[in-house]
Amino acid sequence: MDIDFPLHFDARGRTATAGLDEHVRDMIEQLIFTNHGERVNRPEFGSGALQLVFAPNSPELAATVQFTLQAALQTWLGDVIDVGDLAVTADDARLTIDLAYSIKATGESRTARFGRGL
Repeated sequence: MDIDFPLHFDARGRTATAGLDEHVRDMIEQLIFTNHGERVNRPEFGSGALQLVFAPNSPELAATVQFTLQAALQTWLGDVIDVGDLAVTADDARLTIDLAYSIKATGESRTARFGRGL
């Protein structure tokens, strides 16, 4: 069992835990929505996608996010997941990230959707 994200306490007053599937999804979410420079000892960690939410939304923005996110996933989580499909869409004031991946430890395939908007 791993620590759940965001950090909180369970019903017994202990640090909440998460199974492998949920923990991997939490790690992906942290990577996507962490800006470069936020982590003290890892200033390169993150994808920078959160900063792009405030940029003018366009297909070009979606392509940029897809490219930078693909590189970040490979760099920071390449030993944990294999990225199958990554699609980033920009629709009005909302940026949506659809990710299909498999967990290397179990070989199980998963999909997740992440989004932020104004």
